[in-house]
Amino acid sequence: MLVSRSGHEINFQVNQVKVQEILTLKEKLGDQFPSFGILVLSYNAKDFIEKTIDRIPKELETVISEIFVFDDNSPDGTFEIAESLKEESFWKNKLNIYKNATNLRYGGNQKTGYNYAIEKGIDFVIMLHGDGQYAPEYIPDLILPAVKDNHDVVFASRMINKKDALKGGMPFYKFVGNQVLTRFENLILGTKLFEFHSGYRMYSMDVLKRVPFQENTNEFHFDTQIIIQCRALGIDIHEVPIKTYYGDEECNVDGFKYAKDVMLTVLEYRLHQLHILRTGKYIVKREVAYKRKKSPNSSHEKILKYLPNGSGKKIIEFGGGNGNLYQDMIQKGLKVTCIDREQTEFSKIPNENFIYNDNTSIKDLDLKREYDYLVLSDNLAQTFNDEEFLKYVKRYMKEDGTAIVVVPNITIWFYRLSLLFGRFNYGDRGILDRKNLHFYTKDSIKNLLERAGYKIEKVQYTGLPFEIVFETVGKSILMKTVDSMYSVMANLWPSLFAYQFIIKAKVLDLNYAAGEGKVN
Repeated sequence: MLVSRSGHEINFQVNQVKVQEILTLKEKLGDQFPSFGILVLSYNAKDFIEKTIDRIPKELETVISEIFVFDDNSPDGTFEIAESLKEESFWKNKLNIYKNATNLRYGGNQKTGYNYAIEKGIDFVIMLHGDGQYAPEYIPDLILPAVKDNHDVVFASRMINKKDALKGGMPFYKFVGNQVLTRFENLILGTKLFEFHSGYRMYSMDVLKRVPFQENTNEFHFDTQIIIQCRALGIDIHEVPIKTYYGDEECNVDGFKYAKDVMLTVLEYRLHQLHILRTGKYIVKREVAYKRKKSPNSSHEKILKYLPNGSGKKIIEFGGGNGNLYQDMIQKGLKVTCIDREQTEFSKIPNENFIYNDNTSIKDLDLKREYDYLVLSDNLAQTFNDEEFLKYVKRYMKEDGTAIVVVPNITIWFYRLSLLFGRFNYGDRGILDRKNLHFYTKDSIKNLLERAGYKIEKVQYTGLPFEIVFETVGKSILMKTVDSMYSVMANLWPSLFAYQFIIKAKVLDLNYAAGEGKVN
């Protein structure tokens, strides 16, 4: 029984039902059951380290592979006390104690511990604070979602049941600060976490190997940076509720500095996404999936508005392998042929409606001149010779055929700003997608289409893809408002604010005037 600063008695008990479920899964999975290590971070924790380790659930003896304590060069004798546990602790056979030669700070100590776990080949590492603020009794609550539901990242959150945090003695100013910062981070990052600032976490080695955590800060906002890296990786963070305990442990965090660092980190990530400020710590190893955009100001919705309903018209779409528009076009009563270098697993395009072609050999396509609409959504920039491509593809179009072409705007404000600071950084998606070979302004794309034998009928503009960046448009009134306001600016001053140009053009000259020039 512990008594918090608030005077509440807190009784932490191991959930035996969850322990039994874990042990049952271990027996069932056999050699396939993952290994778990516990990283204990300690600094000036001589009064707490022994009890913290002793409270690690002994029922998990066969589940936990190793407990490794990394003391951050504490001057109070924490390391020596921890070392003595190797002789008398229940966990002595699985306990290893290390002391950093210099003080690496909170983030630096984590880096050392995670690198150690990676070298040891441990499948999951649980981060536990040596001062006992986070109850070791909840370790089964962290482990179970990993082995039962395949979660790669699990956080123990004090804010799922907010009253428990206050009962546990969390100072009110910390409680308020925690919630304000979490709301800010959720808003800017488009996440939905109950708490960003829990120091009780579990990561899989698969995640740690794919995020460059070594490039993170050594300070306390390391925890925020690794959350952002998980978000960039597309990892779902699973949260479990816990009670917490604030006793006599020493707090080493400067709250105001921490809040400032957290907010700057979140904004830094957004600047990174906009390619204004690129930083290696947010470049992660992941497959990029382009999602269907449903904002009325998005390119997808504007393309669909150009296409007629229930007409049975034939559509040829280049770059539609992700299937973002396929189902919508079919529902409009259109007959669609998609052409792309690959088809994603989620596209659900029937084989008879999909042709594999990387746009470099369109002369090999066995197609007739029967298509009413040509749709080129963001992939014209990836053709080697865009003008020759536009000329050649006309031979598949009817005399009254219409082309709908979407290209990114290289003169948008944030690239102007980026160039002002001498930066032009490629990425995995967006205007500076490293697969793009061409960049367009409003005038250059119009001139290109006219040279290729198309008559411009209409030009529209899109705003920034807030629903992709924040993943909240359609649900958030604030983001809907921002999306609408930005769209107004894009239409008033497209060269500066438009994210994409959407051009509707009629086919004029059906002859391939360029003869047999190379199209790739």
